[in-house]
Amino acid sequence: MARIPFKEVQTKTVVSEGGRMFGKVLDITVDVGTGELINLIVEPTKYILAHFEDLVRDKKGRILLPFSAVTAVGDFVLVNENDVL
Repeated sequence: MARIPFKEVQTKTVVSEGGRMFGKVLDITVDVGTGELINLIVEPTKYILAHFEDLVRDKKGRILLPFSAVTAVGDFVLVNENDVL
């Protein structure tokens, strides 16, 4: 995957390969020991909140999507739905 600054990812909409909109990227979590990107912190859509209660969330109710699920970044952040749900 090409390198892009986080500011170009922040506020992009996260969409699954099947077209399901998860929400907007707010932040990321990083392993400070290795520098590995761990999660995208996403402000979820109302649909995701209502239908996918088992998604991992932080204390503020934002969903944590594993960075390993990201397959592409362009106009949207594309994720593999099987890796998320």
